[in-house]
Amino acid sequence: MEQDNNTSEHKKINRRDIIKGLAALPAFGILGYGLWNHFGEQNAGKSNLLEDVGSIIPKGVPNVVQGDPVRIGIVGSGGRGMYLLKALGFLHPDELAEYEENARNDKWWSEYLAQFRAQDDLNVKITAVCDVFDKHAQRGMETGANIHRAGKGGKMADQPKRFLTYQELVQSPEVDAVIIATPDHLHVPVAIEAARNGKHVYCEKPLSWTVQETYEVRKVVKDQGIIFQLGHQGRQTESYHVAKSLIDKGVLGKVSLIEVCTNRNDPNGAWVYEIDPEASPQNIDWKQFIGPAPWHEFSLERFFRWRCWWDYSTGLSGDLFTHEFDALNQILDLGIPHSAMASGGIYFYKDGRTVPDVLNMAFEYPEKDLTLLYSATLASEKKRGKVIMGHDGHMQLDETLLIMADPKSTKYADKIAEGTIEPNKPIFSYVPGQEKVDAITTATEKYFAERGLLYTYRDGKTFDTSHLHLREWLNCIRLKDGSQPSCHIDAAFEEAMAAHMGTISYHENRRVFWDSVNEKIV
Repeated sequence: MEQDNNTSEHKKINRRDIIKGLAALPAFGILGYGLWNHFGEQNAGKSNLLEDVGSIIPKGVPNVVQGDPVRIGIVGSGGRGMYLLKALGFLHPDELAEYEENARNDKWWSEYLAQFRAQDDLNVKITAVCDVFDKHAQRGMETGANIHRAGKGGKMADQPKRFLTYQELVQSPEVDAVIIATPDHLHVPVAIEAARNGKHVYCEKPLSWTVQETYEVRKVVKDQGIIFQLGHQGRQTESYHVAKSLIDKGVLGKVSLIEVCTNRNDPNGAWVYEIDPEASPQNIDWKQFIGPAPWHEFSLERFFRWRCWWDYSTGLSGDLFTHEFDALNQILDLGIPHSAMASGGIYFYKDGRTVPDVLNMAFEYPEKDLTLLYSATLASEKKRGKVIMGHDGHMQLDETLLIMADPKSTKYADKIAEGTIEPNKPIFSYVPGQEKVDAITTATEKYFAERGLLYTYRDGKTFDTSHLHLREWLNCIRLKDGSQPSCHIDAAFEEAMAAHMGTISYHENRRVFWDSVNEKIV
């Protein structure tokens, strides 16, 4: 982000000069761009803000692929399940043909296809698929037989076997690890069964649907010693790593308030998903879909738009707040909040849903002297990002990172007084992967892309964050040295309890507290 130096005593540097100079300093890169812009060449060199700055850029982790392929079973091969298969390197033949056709005449599609084909070979084999909708199961099987190795194009493999129940799938000797991409209310039942059968688990967020099952799944995972990864792919987002390092260096001073939000304004973003016209009671196992949820007669609307009902969903708190919480827990090591207070309601989508479409939550951390505020609406797309507010500056964080000095800062008082730092202009900006493929086809994807949750930039390459998150999980499985992935079961437990506290407060219209000694919500 370009700004002009406004004081005559500072050396003028134009954009071309900056980029030319930074090209000779690869460890510095664009990370220092904002400071070069505002301090000038000499002052930037003297600033302690960028001391050892090269060390805060996350480096690529070697991809461990030696040995036999990890044999994976996937439970839930609908929308998210298919995306995870693509992140592993598997793409349905029809979808691949569509990509190739589009890429012939469209640069955007050409780059997108090239990026997919450049993904690392993770050396996995899809051996099992389970989905309660026959059509989804069939598509999952066809996709699991179409592997794409980096730089080698497509290769047909053996078609995975379909299992009619997840219990049968996790018992299969042909499965080493399980990916769970089901509705929220089935996450823990599948994870527990998989862990009890010695299968490693990658589970989509949120961890759990109820408080009680959160304790149960943590115990089973630890008792069995499996490798567990919760699907918060934001753990791989480069700007979050940079944000953590900068905050640890004290750039913002004492942080006392954080604001995060969800803003969407389209039916898909409000979980009003399309209903497949081919779906019926004849090709959907409704009883298995219901699982531990309260019984309800067959409903296509509930099956495809399950996020709209508490019977199967965790609402805004579990679905979207958890992304924001996990990012901040990664950056600031927040842990479970001391208390939570929530309010909101169903103010726009009068379609029979039971989960709110407007939600506000306040989480208190008195031991850290800070408050975390979450605000959400599904009926407005006004852009609001994460803002971390400190005494000396604030950080705006989404797919980019921006730091502004506070006009009343103690740390920067002298530099503000002399005009070296201007509070109305960034003192630091970080834009990872300026030339990255921005694979956005829906408003929902736009929402996640703006939060750095689709792609990140590492070692000069664009990466799908879900691909990196799965790779990290697979690396830990293969290393067999006790290594744990970044969103392990303890981090998952913290995510779940924070979300549950907000949900309980909303339901009961009261403030709730976390008893850290007895590990209970009270």
